[in-house]
Amino acid sequence: MSKYDLIVIGSGPGGYVAAIRASQLGMKVGVVEKAELGGICLNWGCIPTKALLKSANVFEYIKHAKDYGIEVKDAKADIGGMVKRSRDVANSMSKGVQFLFKKNKIDQIVGFGKLKKGSKVEVTDASGKKTDYEAKHIIVATGGRSRELPNLKIDGKKIIGYREAMVLEEQPKKLLVVGSGAIGVEFAYFYNSIGTEVTIVEFLPRIVPVEDEEVSKTLDRSFKKAGMKIYTNSEVTKVDTSGKSCIATVKTPEGEIKIETDVVLSAVGIATNLEGIGLEETGVKTDKGKVIVDDFYKTNISGVYAIGDIVKGPALAHVASAEGIICVEKIAGHNPQPLNYNNIPGCTYCSPEIASVGFTEEAAKKAGYEIKVGKFPFTASGKAKAGGNADGFVKVIFDAKYGEWLGAHFIGANVTEMIAEVVVARNLETTGHEIIKSVHPHPTMSEAIMEAAAAAYGEVIHI
Repeated sequence: MSKYDLIVIGSGPGGYVAAIRASQLGMKVGVVEKAELGGICLNWGCIPTKALLKSANVFEYIKHAKDYGIEVKDAKADIGGMVKRSRDVANSMSKGVQFLFKKNKIDQIVGFGKLKKGSKVEVTDASGKKTDYEAKHIIVATGGRSRELPNLKIDGKKIIGYREAMVLEEQPKKLLVVGSGAIGVEFAYFYNSIGTEVTIVEFLPRIVPVEDEEVSKTLDRSFKKAGMKIYTNSEVTKVDTSGKSCIATVKTPEGEIKIETDVVLSAVGIATNLEGIGLEETGVKTDKGKVIVDDFYKTNISGVYAIGDIVKGPALAHVASAEGIICVEKIAGHNPQPLNYNNIPGCTYCSPEIASVGFTEEAAKKAGYEIKVGKFPFTASGKAKAGGNADGFVKVIFDAKYGEWLGAHFIGANVTEMIAEVVVARNLETTGHEIIKSVHPHPTMSEAIMEAAAAAYGEVIHI
């Protein structure tokens, strides 16, 4: 029987990062993966969707080329070409993980992994053959999949999840998106930008409901300006797929309506992959679809750990990676600090982009803080105006008493590239005045962070 210091079940951004860090720390590591290296994020999530969104972004620039003094005629969106580019990018990145495994002498074990008692993992390959592997430590990093609503069963053709939405062979004329979290609004933007008639149905009072209310309102306005229809406080109660098209019954505050569409995209969150992986047999405790772990991702069973989407916390790739590193460093006898889940950035890659971290204005008030809020619109940004991307703003929230940076909320072009400044600053306990006095380059979008901080303290220059 092959023996390892560490076996990781799952090779997503939690699993493969944990494996590489463990190898760097001198462990003999094996990773069990039934599909492509890199997991859902790299192959069917974060990376290929960003490739599609970039194609949409380029097409939008072409459609508005005249605004930049350029004449372009007869530009057409080729969904087949866009999908091919997206898949090529994902495949290239998966090969990159293969290279990293070879570089770090990590064994790839192909098959479906299942925990067994006695610090063992049973791996079933494609032929059904079962092989046991032994390890001192086992990390479960099996991730998630599209969540299905009872009245919205995914059939892969007329009612689809994010995976099918990435590889449609034909562009639908009409698309109904159910759910307006990151996945929902990203696909809504993509298909709308290439000419599909898009409708969004959101159960909660506003789209992107986890974001600051002003961000939600701005995106709602932008999407409606782009021609999308949006129904909030609404619910798809059933979908008739018996005809050529789909007929969705939607319960709205104004009453029940029928929406005819070619395809329904269910984007109502994710479900964790906990079935059949041996948790019950080995006694690993779970609660409400999540594995129960301590601050360093140890389960109630000695030598068994869990990270990523299957544990409590935001289901984000960068969170899983951070958890994986903390977990293996603790196993190796180092002294890592527990992850600060209040300083995790969230990014949504529709257009305009959204990026946020920390408290929203509403949450800060509910938490009892007396706050100072600064906001700087991109209409006042020279770089944003020059780039033709003046939609959106930067909003920052500080504790009035001590100057602690409580939160930041951005919406606009490329703001996902800007949020890390806030994450680092909050980690270093930087105050608003220190941001104001830190010279930001001109002209850049990042100046808006400095200006927003100045606005919070009554020192803003350019508005």
